Amino acid sequence: QVQLVESGGGLVQAGGSLRLSCAASGRTFSNYAMGWFRRAPGKEREFVAAIIWNGGNTYYADSVKGRFTISRGNAKNTVYLQMNSLKPEDTAVYYCAADRNAVHTTPDYDYWGQGTQVTVSS
Repeated sequence: QVQLVESGGGLVQAGGSLRLSCAASGRTFSNYAMGWFRRAPGKEREFVAAIIWNGGNTYYADSVKGRFTISRGNAKNTVYLQMNSLKPEDTAVYYCAADRNAVHTTPDYDYWGQGTQVTVSS
């Protein structure tokens, strides 16, 4: 059983930056894939970025490529999403997710956090 807690959301002006953190507790495994999804008002949850723990391969949605970076913390149970050059269309609730053995670009992960609000003003 894994619990995920996101933090770091807030209000930022367009062009600004935020760093989201996801802390995992409970039983974790080094081969987990971890990812970030977001849900904008009235929209479905969409893929943002993911990382495979072993090897560190990363994957990004086209909409955030070059602006967002997913990374592992020094502690293996922490993952970050550095968000630069934020746009109003990035406004959403951001969710951390973990999967035991695969990266998904659809919301098919085993574990989910409660989400953190990111609001980008124009």
